[in-house]
Amino acid sequence: MENFIAYNPVTLHFGRNILSTLGSTLKEYGNRVLLVYGKGSVKKSGLYDRIMQDLKSQGFEVCEYGGIRSNPVIEDVDAAAALGRDRRVDVILAVGGGSVIDSSKIIAVAIPTSDPAWDFFTGKVKPVSAIPLVTVLTLAATGTEMNPFAVVSNHALGQKSAFGSPLTFPKHSFLDPEFTLTVPRDYTAYGIADLIAHCFEAWFGVGETTLTDRFVLSIVKEAMEYGPKLLEDLDNYKYREKIMFAATMALNGMTMYGRSTGDWGVHSAGHCLSLLYDVPHGASLTIIYPAWMRRFENQVSGRISQLGSGLFDEALTAGQSIDRIEAFFKSLGCPTRLSDMNIQGELRRPIYDSMVHNKVNGANVKMKEGDYSGLIELFL
Repeated sequence: MENFIAYNPVTLHFGRNILSTLGSTLKEYGNRVLLVYGKGSVKKSGLYDRIMQDLKSQGFEVCEYGGIRSNPVIEDVDAAAALGRDRRVDVILAVGGGSVIDSSKIIAVAIPTSDPAWDFFTGKVKPVSAIPLVTVLTLAATGTEMNPFAVVSNHALGQKSAFGSPLTFPKHSFLDPEFTLTVPRDYTAYGIADLIAHCFEAWFGVGETTLTDRFVLSIVKEAMEYGPKLLEDLDNYKYREKIMFAATMALNGMTMYGRSTGDWGVHSAGHCLSLLYDVPHGASLTIIYPAWMRRFENQVSGRISQLGSGLFDEALTAGQSIDRIEAFFKSLGCPTRLSDMNIQGELRRPIYDSMVHNKVNGANVKMKEGDYSGLIELFL
């Protein structure tokens, strides 16, 4: 095992009707609220009206920034931070999925400064303070509700990068599975794939830790058992509840105990597909993970075999494990080749150039530029 520090300051509110305490929670931080949300699903579901009515009835001053994209961009972060700075907000309320919450984490550290938000990603600026962040999750996928990490795109620079700081943990996160009942089938499937991919990144990380391996296998097996049931019954609260809980546990730190880091090479490559073609994040991972396992099978064959055998409860070779994992992704209706997304034109050169530009690599399974072409051929 590697040395590790376990730290997670997020207060998690989970279950039915947990929004009853949202107002009193926000009051801990002040009266001026910046409400951040996405491109309309919270309004269609009625959640926006419910929250606004509650906030106004309790005397909050609310300013809002809507329209955060599913692959969030730095321009929205800067604009929302400028609004929050101008209105001197006391607290940020992020209502949405990973893109909204990720953006809000950077907004929180950007408001107290006058620096461009991208400077946090380059390391030019270090955050020294943050506006308190409270989240209401509407999509089970990223785990961002209980970790400090955020991923944002900068199209002007052709980069999609991650940032995290102890200051970017949410203070409170409210998770009511009912809020995910309106998520359509494809994005429900992408969320299931995303939580599984987070577990895989930990599995292939740096550090041997048998108990944490069991955590990983248990979370993935939970998703593999209840994910298909949910996709056949999207209105089932019980299944939504199980997937929401699994997604949070997949990236709140527990799968990293005893490891110094996850690998994150697949996420790094997947960001290039999202950046270039606006591929949904979860879809980018199901496209790349089987290809990545095949490309680097010789380096991590033992871990792949151990993963497959643990997930499917039978002795499997690395190759058999990859086939079974890919078949599971397909059974969810997720793409396993970029061609499944019907993206036209020459793809090899733009993807290769983006990987070079973004320095795609893993912490454990090292990639060289010479590996990119072979990997790309396997997922086209």
